[in-house]
Amino acid sequence: MNIIVAGCGRLGAELAQILDSDGNHVAVIDRDKDAFKRLKSSFKGEFIEGIAFDKATLIKAGIEHADAVASTTNGDNTNIVTALIAKKKFKVPTIVARIYDPIRAEIYKKMGINTVSPTLWGANKIKDLICHPDLFRVSSFGSGEVEIIETEATAFLDGRHVRDIAIPSEINVVSIVRDGIALIPTHSTTFKKGDKIFIALTAFGKTKIKQMLMS
Repeated sequence: MNIIVAGCGRLGAELAQILDSDGNHVAVIDRDKDAFKRLKSSFKGEFIEGIAFDKATLIKAGIEHADAVASTTNGDNTNIVTALIAKKKFKVPTIVARIYDPIRAEIYKKMGINTVSPTLWGANKIKDLICHPDLFRVSSFGSGEVEIIETEATAFLDGRHVRDIAIPSEINVVSIVRDGIALIPTHSTTFKKGDKIFIALTAFGKTKIKQMLMS
């Protein structure tokens, strides 16, 4: 894939390095040429000095043939303007923008721009570590209304059936890993102490599953 990363700060540099290591062609944009020093010597992509939302700079970075643009600068305004130009002017298929303001992130998300909010993610992660230290969040959907968490089957669950904890629209067991082998359970599948359990749930479901695991 041809990918442009706007911003070579800590996040942008790490992202560019990962994408490059995966075999993608990566062009990194930053107004400060010293920022490129964050990239390892093994980086095979391009360095473009300039302003991320400047059309000439984007064209130099190859936006006319880009498969994706990730705008990761430290400024919300810069990131959203870059994303809008990539989407509306150059019709780039996949666009992701880092937005610190959760409210603005939600607005731009509704406009069809994928956003990542470190502020919202960090707040939710800290909340999880405080309120649900035994439940590891694997993924989330929408604005976090539904999550997939990983937990371990306790003595309470040993021998019980999946249907004993499943609650329609709130808790659904999507997979169990036992002895290193994953399976998709049915309602009649029984838990075994030590199983790794992956559960899709809502916020209400998270509270209920925690109560079950502590029983």
